[in-house]
Amino acid sequence: MFANKKANLRQKILNDPYYRFQSGEEIAIAAQLGIKINVASASVDDWLRLPGISIHQAKQLVALVGMGVELLCVEDISAALSLPGDRFTPFRAVLEFCYYHEESALAPPKINPNNATPEQLNSIPGMSSSLIQGLIDERDKKGYYRHIIDLQQRLNLTGQQINQFIHYLQF
Repeated sequence: MFANKKANLRQKILNDPYYRFQSGEEIAIAAQLGIKINVASASVDDWLRLPGISIHQAKQLVALVGMGVELLCVEDISAALSLPGDRFTPFRAVLEFCYYHEESALAPPKINPNNATPEQLNSIPGMSSSLIQGLIDERDKKGYYRHIIDLQQRLNLTGQQINQFIHYLQF
C-alpha cells in the first residue's frame, strides 16, 4: 500500500508543473524525477511550489531577480527574505542556480512555438520529430498556444517534458 501511495505521488508531481510540495520527502521525489526550479527565471508560481513560501515572499524573490539581483545560492535566498540561513537548505535538491547574459552563446534560445519552423523546434533538446509534428498540426488546427499550460494540455505533455522545454519556449 505504501509503495502504491508513493507511486501515485510521483505521478502527481510528474504531471503537474505547479504541484506544491508538502514536505522534504516530496522535494526528494521531485529531485529524483529531475524537476528543477531555475532561480534566475522562477515565477511566483515556481516559488510557491516550495513548502512554507508565502505569496509575499515569492513576489519579493521574483521582483529582486527582475531588478538584476543574482541569487547564487540558498544562503542568498535566505538573506533576501531575512530568514534563518538554513531555511532553504532542504530545497537545494530542486533549486538550480545558473545565470546567462541574454546575448551569451550559452543562453538557451527562446523559440515561440506559435511561429517556429520545424528546424527551430528541432533545436530544443528532447523535442522529438513526432512531438514537433504534433505541435505544428495542433497549432494549424486549433490556433496559437496561449501559454505553456495551454501547450501542455493540448499536446498531453508530462510535467517532466514541460520542465525540459520551458527554458526554450517564449509565448
